[in-house]
Amino acid sequence: MSKLFFIFLFFVSICRAQQNEFDKYGPFGSKVYTDLKLALDVTKNVYKMDLSYQKLDPKLYAKIGKLKDLQVLKLSGNEIKTFPDGFFEMSNLLYFASFNNEFPLFPAEMKRLQNLNYLEFFGAKFDSIPSDIAYLSKLKCLKISSTNDTLKLPTTLKFLKLLKEVSIENCVLDSFPKEVFKIPNLTFLSLINVNAFYLTKHFERFTNLEVLILDGNQLQSIPYEIYKANKLRLLSVKGNHLSKLPDSISQLENLTLLDVRGNGFSKEYIDELKALLPGCEIRF
Repeated sequence: MSKLFFIFLFFVSICRAQQNEFDKYGPFGSKVYTDLKLALDVTKNVYKMDLSYQKLDPKLYAKIGKLKDLQVLKLSGNEIKTFPDGFFEMSNLLYFASFNNEFPLFPAEMKRLQNLNYLEFFGAKFDSIPSDIAYLSKLKCLKISSTNDTLKLPTTLKFLKLLKEVSIENCVLDSFPKEVFKIPNLTFLSLINVNAFYLTKHFERFTNLEVLILDGNQLQSIPYEIYKANKLRLLSVKGNHLSKLPDSISQLENLTLLDVRGNGFSKEYIDELKALLPGCEIRF
């Protein structure tokens, strides 16, 4: 298999994973309910619901907790700011995503949804994640983006042993996200436009990391120790203030794609990178 074809397949797999998370959860072939009233009339065996782009009747929304079998719930553009009564009793919920609903707080009660595998907030307004997130012991994917504010991360993220994917984008982290670097089993980490100025040198903690995206930050250097993340396949540092990368990058034997666009690397330095990484596609 050619390197180019492998890169194509690698990107396709990432894109599909991101686009089809909703489809992955819940019983195979189960009906997706898009009408809350109808779902509440049925109540039992309602496993998946997508209420995107609907202004919800407050009286119906207040009853959503009655859907005890619900495993997958997607909300988008619903003009809601609070969670309904009974929501945190929905113990079967595996997937929850909210887009463009301005929740002002990340509720500590979220810890009660202990079967959650996937949790995403886009366009919420909270500025911190409570330490109680550690109770979500089955969480595999956490995505927070576009809070338009600072975002404080808890030190307890390191206790999420099953967490494989973390994406924090278009938020201002109040300090370097060292908490993220302590999550033990990450395979995918995206920190895009989070105002990061530097990185920790403790890359030995990333024993399983395959994808690292650091686009749109204020980075002026990458630690020499990056070579310790030896399973890394994709590294993107677009739109930073880097003048070079550490020579140790040549030790990343699994690196297949390196994206350095938007850093102003000279042609001579790109040639040097190509010599350091002969089996890697470099985008510049």
